[in-house]
Amino acid sequence: MEPFNTRAYSTVVQLTDSHLFAELDGRLLGMDTQDSLERVIAEVRAQQTEIDLLLCTGDISQDGSMASYQRFAEMVGAFNTPMRWFAGNHDERLTLEQVCAGTDRLEPIYDVGAWRIVLLNSAVANKVYGELAQDQLDILEHALSTAGARHVLISLHHHPVPIQSRWMDKIGLHNAADFLALTQRYSNVKAVLWGHVHQDFDQQHDGIRWLATPSTCVQFTPRSDDFAVDDQAPGYRWLRLYDDGQLQTAVSRVENIDFEIDYSIKGY
Repeated sequence: MEPFNTRAYSTVVQLTDSHLFAELDGRLLGMDTQDSLERVIAEVRAQQTEIDLLLCTGDISQDGSMASYQRFAEMVGAFNTPMRWFAGNHDERLTLEQVCAGTDRLEPIYDVGAWRIVLLNSAVANKVYGELAQDQLDILEHALSTAGARHVLISLHHHPVPIQSRWMDKIGLHNAADFLALTQRYSNVKAVLWGHVHQDFDQQHDGIRWLATPSTCVQFTPRSDDFAVDDQAPGYRWLRLYDDGQLQTAVSRVENIDFEIDYSIKGY
């Protein structure tokens, strides 16, 4: 194993659910997703002076277009830092793979500092809910069993635990029991991080931090029984992964963004 870095921590920045369109002025539920992503990226650049990994956790595109992925790659490429992407339920997997060809963006394991970060594909073709196929569970078990002294952060698109939002919990990770059974076998798992839910979530259970992150565009109302859009601003999550296994994290949202929610849309 290579020696850990000499810093006390590593910094990860998560961008999720950007929902870009081929058109520059594409809107999701009334929000211009290109403009909101630009504003979130500006917030990251102003607040995070050193990023060890940029993590892009699915629904990068709303329409699955080549143009949307290429534009996203240009926008995040300005960070000039290692990054990992994976698909969400709105992404077009083959197009995503084409844009990432010749890069390591889709590699499922990334070691940084004293941590191992495991990236899993929970997207199911033509479905909104998620599921980890056997090959993804195999990747996870291999990554956990070979992590050595490293602490582990696992990331996927769909939420593996209930977030107390009835409509969203129906479209989370459908084989969460398999995932949870596997994570519970390894004491090195410190955190699980996802997107999909367009809201902040932060809970601690059985020694694991369970985290969800606001979208870089429109937000969903927490703890809602039915589909509901929130008026909170777009944002991102930063994480400090300390060499001793401690984790510090928070959500940061943009300010002074004006948008009008399209309440005529009743589904996602």
